[in-house]
Amino acid sequence: REQARLKGSVVPEDTEEWQKDPRFTGLERVGGVDLSYIKGDESRACASLVVLSYPGLEVLYQDCRMVPVTAPYVAGFLAFREVPVLVEAVQRLQQEQPQLQPQVLLVDGNGLLHPRGFGTACHLGVLTDLPCIGVAKNLLQVDGLVRDELHREQVRSLQRSGETFPLTGTSGKVLGMALRSYNNSSKPLYVSVGHRVSLGTAVRLVRACCRFRVPEPIRQVRLFRGGGWGRG
Repeated sequence: REQARLKGSVVPEDTEEWQKDPRFTGLERVGGVDLSYIKGDESRACASLVVLSYPGLEVLYQDCRMVPVTAPYVAGFLAFREVPVLVEAVQRLQQEQPQLQPQVLLVDGNGLLHPRGFGTACHLGVLTDLPCIGVAKNLLQVDGLVRDELHREQVRSLQRSGETFPLTGTSGKVLGMALRSYNNSSKPLYVSVGHRVSLGTAVRLVRACCRFRVPEPIRQVRLFRGGGWGRG
């Protein structure tokens, strides 16, 4: 019930002037967040937040703290386990260095691409009221989306950086986009709307933040904490 209530607050469209500009004029700070676990210990995690300049993509702020994680893992409700500590990281930044608050957050996970259309990027966006974008490296198989031969053929059709194809479920809804983010990697990213951003803008911004396959805000989170991708 709580998930359904929060879902009603998601705004899946552009709300900021910089989002409507082809060059994102006015965008100066882009954040990345992730939660990672120590192998063998599901009770604690490292909550990480990084803020980069835009368009320079230079690190302005880093925060990585070990935090207790008390909520159990339940498939489809991962955000209830992980988002509260990410919200705390955002709030620390807002209190300590408000001038560095990001204008958009890239989340290592999914947004509307979720069994009930409310993934981590949506949940975090609603609770922080910041524009959020879900960026995943693996396809979440929901609404008939599967990694079958048709999907593999679509992936192979992405020949150059910036090329995309829509992730359309059996319901007919476009849940996200597969994006080839880097010429030297044939593996796509799966981009979905979190909050206060349109899908087209989300894809453009993720691509603009990629020096390699993974967009810099999330890549820098990974480098800062010295680990791999979380489960998102």
